[in-house]
Parts: sequence; C-alpha cells; structure tokens
Amino acid sequence: MMNQPLRRNLGLDLVRVTEATAILAARWMGLGRRIEADQTAAEAMFRAINDIDMNGYIVAGKESKSGRHSLLGSGKDIGNGAGPEMDVVLDPIDGANLLVHGRSGAISTVAVAPRGAMWSSYPAAYLEKLVVDREVAHALVKEALDAPAAWTLAMIARIKKKTIRDLVVFVLDRPRHQDLIEEIRMAGARVALRRDGDITGAILAAIPNSGIDVLMGVGGAAEGIMAACAVKALHGAMLTRLAPQSETEHQRVLAAGLDLSRIMNQDEIITSDQVFFAATGVTDGMLLDGVHYAGGFAMTHSIVLRAKTGTRRMIRAERLLEDLFDEEPSYQHPNPDSLSPFEENAFDADNHPG
Repeated sequence: MMNQPLRRNLGLDLVRVTEATAILAARWMGLGRRIEADQTAAEAMFRAINDIDMNGYIVAGKESKSGRHSLLGSGKDIGNGAGPEMDVVLDPIDGANLLVHGRSGAISTVAVAPRGAMWSSYPAAYLEKLVVDREVAHALVKEALDAPAAWTLAMIARIKKKTIRDLVVFVLDRPRHQDLIEEIRMAGARVALRRDGDITGAILAAIPNSGIDVLMGVGGAAEGIMAACAVKALHGAMLTRLAPQSETEHQRVLAAGLDLSRIMNQDEIITSDQVFFAATGVTDGMLLDGVHYAGGFAMTHSIVLRAKTGTRRMIRAERLLEDLFDEEPSYQHPNPDSLSPFEENAFDADNHPG
C-alpha cells in the first residue's frame, strides 16, 4: 500500500479542507467559547474531508489530550471511500485557546500518507520533540535528545555559522519547561515562548531563515505526528520520544506496549515519502496570516507541502462565503454517549495541560 502512487494534486484537495475549516473557525475569534469553536471546526473539517477521494483512517486524534469526543477521533474512517487507503492526521484548530482569546498563531491542518506509513502514538498524549531545518538535519543524531541544551545549541550554531546568541528557540510556555528555558537562556540563545501552536513552531524550525532555528520541549502527540509530516516534506529533521505527563498516561502507554525509551526520527514516524501536508491560518501568526472577511468573501493564507518533490507552496485565496457549505454547522455539543473505543479511554482534560 505504501508503494501505491498518489495523485500529485492531492495537496490542493487537502488545502481546500483547511481553508473551509479555517473560514468557519475564525468566526469564533476572541469570543471566549472554546467548545463551540472546536465543534464548529471539527464539523467543518469532517464535511470537507469526506468529499475527498480516499479511504482514510485517522491514526491519531486529540482525544487522549483533550478528553473530549470528536468527529475526528483516533481510529475513525474518513474520506468518501472511493480512493486509495490513507493514514490521516488532522487538527481542525491547532491553538484553539489562541483563537477564542483573540491571539495570534491558530492554524487548521491536515496531513496524509499511504496506509501503514504513520506511526500511531495512541494512547499517548505527549511527546518530547526536537526539530531543525535541512541545513542541520545531517548532524541531528539521536543522542541530541538527551544531551544538554547547550551542547545541541552549540552544534546548531556551528553548522549555521552563527553564534549561540544568534539562535532563536521555539518553546511552549508551560511550567514543565521551566528548567529547559533556563538552560537555553544560560547557553546564551534567545527564546520564542508561545502558549500554543507547536505544529507552527516545528514548521518554522524546519524552514531555513524563518526566524526560528530549533524547536525544543514537550507537546501533543497528535501534533507531533502532524509536525513529522511537515518536517519530512521540508527535508528537515525531528527527534521525538514518548513523554507521559501523568501517572495515568504513563500506565496507559505501558499497557499499550509502547516503548518509553525509544527515540524516533521523522523517517521512523512517517515511513513513506508520499506525504502531503496542508495548513491554513485561522488567526494572524508567524507562519501564516489569518482569515479576513470583506464584502461576502473570505481571504485565506495557506501552506501546502509534498515530501516526494520537496515542494512548498504558499497560497492566498478568496472564497465566496454564501455557498461555502450547503448548510451551517449545527454547533451542537457532542453526545458523550457516542464515543468510539478510543475515546472511551480518553483522559480527563482538566488533568492534562496542553
């Protein structure tokens, strides 16, 4: 299945999905209503992606971290069933809290690869991550994930012909990263702290001259698989390892037979080069502009990546709003009694910081 050739225009199909999702999700900007925003975006993505000619299987949803039911949970089938068998990872809103509080950096994302190509992190909720661009990729040995931050930063600086204080490190602003942030600062590098959005951080770290030299720290597992798709398409490098953030998660991961000590790179997470990735900005950010509305139209800004050819496209589009969908999303809260076997084991969201 992994050798089955994919349509080269599949990326354009995917970006139509993220555009439609972003356009509807952006209406919730600054309104403070997280559940409604999440549900609107999930319904929009569910409808749009089910029009694509593929027999898709969601490898990793976000229910392990969020604890909430989703139309797009792990183990669900998507697509219209008429096309190739695909592994899928998606995130209707990466940075939903950013969106509902009117902050920058929320995006909508989806990535696909042939069936069997994506590693499944379920039921893990969190991964430790390290991402660099193609200039540094050849030197990113697995030992770097356990090395002191100063050693890794010195290696990156040497290869990029910079001083350490020239480097910018993307880190999620979380209490768990207090020691890491202090290590980075003591080494002399600068820190770009963001509340959410480590998919964006990984992409920026993998794009040369983006203003971000490396991503470090612990973030979501589903987001990590998504990031690996983008990093592979950009010919960057990524290291990751399971990083449970609670005893409950730790026990679930062990029960699932996952190896807590294994360090993986992007080629082990995604074993095919037939990878497509698309993302559309929801709110203005470092990577993409957000959705803007005017005169019955929505303006969007997206990125589309294809690993096999190393193609990166930045797309600006206008979309007529009146026929975006035949009917409006219902905005209904999900039925807690209609959970998939994956979601029945989801963790309590209150016990799992992002």
